[in-house]
Amino acid sequence: MRKILVVVDMQNDFIDGALGTLEARSIVPKVVEKMGQYEPRNVYLTRDTHYENYLETLEGRNLPVTHCIQGTRGWQLHDAIAAAAEDATVIDKPTFGSNRLAGLLMVERAQEGLEIELVGLCTDICVVSNALLLRAAMPEVPITVDASCCAGVTPERHRAALETMRSCQIRIVGA
Repeated sequence: MRKILVVVDMQNDFIDGALGTLEARSIVPKVVEKMGQYEPRNVYLTRDTHYENYLETLEGRNLPVTHCIQGTRGWQLHDAIAAAAEDATVIDKPTFGSNRLAGLLMVERAQEGLEIELVGLCTDICVVSNALLLRAAMPEVPITVDASCCAGVTPERHRAALETMRSCQIRIVGA
């Protein structure tokens, strides 16, 4: 059984930039440590990717905070995460969940059994979106979220997202 780690949106804007939080900053060392437990070929990172027209998009109209604009410092992976991500796969995604990530992992799943673990930001938006997308695409694959390596927009929304994922048969550890 091949063990895959998905690191969701550990980017500067979500850690110490436009949408950064203390909780997000606090998980960086834990995420780096978790990444070290996996072979680099088994680590997939997503990167929230927006463009100059972000505020004109549906997301931008609902969350009018410019963030993760491709090519900016805020869009880049946090330095500690980037250093730990050498030889990992990085996937740019224009929205909360990544169909490309799901497609790549479905191809991997066709070749051998997988277990998938997710960590990252934000628990209540992109982590839950990717976990549920992967659950729907691969209903028989064990999926785990390490709550100690995730942070939500608020602690309350973090806990609510964990409960939502638990309800959808995603294993929650580290809570």
